[in-house]
Amino acid sequence: MEILLLTAMVGIIGMGLGGLIAALLGNVSPKTMCWMLSFAGGVMISIVGFELIPESIELGGIVVTVLGLVLGAVIVMVFHRLLDWMTSKTGDDLDVHIAQDNKFIDNPRLLKSGMIMLVAISLHNLPEGIAIGAAGIHDIRLGVVLAIIIMLHCIPEGMVIAAPLIGGGISKTKAVILTTLSGVPTIIGGAVGMFIVGISDTALALAFAGAGGAMLCVVFGEIFPQSYTITKSRFTIITALGGIIVGLLITALHY
Repeated sequence: MEILLLTAMVGIIGMGLGGLIAALLGNVSPKTMCWMLSFAGGVMISIVGFELIPESIELGGIVVTVLGLVLGAVIVMVFHRLLDWMTSKTGDDLDVHIAQDNKFIDNPRLLKSGMIMLVAISLHNLPEGIAIGAAGIHDIRLGVVLAIIIMLHCIPEGMVIAAPLIGGGISKTKAVILTTLSGVPTIIGGAVGMFIVGISDTALALAFAGAGGAMLCVVFGEIFPQSYTITKSRFTIITALGGIIVGLLITALHY
């Protein structure tokens, strides 16, 4: 029960806090948001490189770890293919629907972006929950460290969801609620992770590596390229390095 509460704190409170910050600050500049995401991406690299991969190798060996990393990355890429296909099929209809609704007529494309981010990040929270759930049962200290690091990652993600929703015409209260609900998959993932621990060490190793592969795919396939494209500044790299260092310092708590 404690592990599920931990995942709830990370997903619900982390995402909700990000949404609340976006609502209170108003219009956050795209550059600032990208730098925050790059920092969060650096933190995620630390969690994968210094915690998940070593634990996976120790439990299942290098072959299982590599298999898990590839599997996690492939699942994320397939999901994004599906999401791209769905948005390309429904994009025009969505714009028409929003244009006819007086509430959301402010900026339909911005609202659409917010909704897409809501769905995408909600599903991204699933492997993070699996990692926390599995780690918490395996070693509670490791679970707490992962929870702290992932919460640091969730806050800017919550801002990324809430900001375009608010800009698209949704009230700040509704935007914060929707952003908070996007953390629910973290709890579901936590339950899955807890179940996996009881199967075998190999299954646990696959869970750690799979979650790591999914996170790395998101960081290197989305966060870093998009952040650099938008900001066109090397400060993006500096913030990412800062995130790696902060993540390393936090993972040191486990030892």
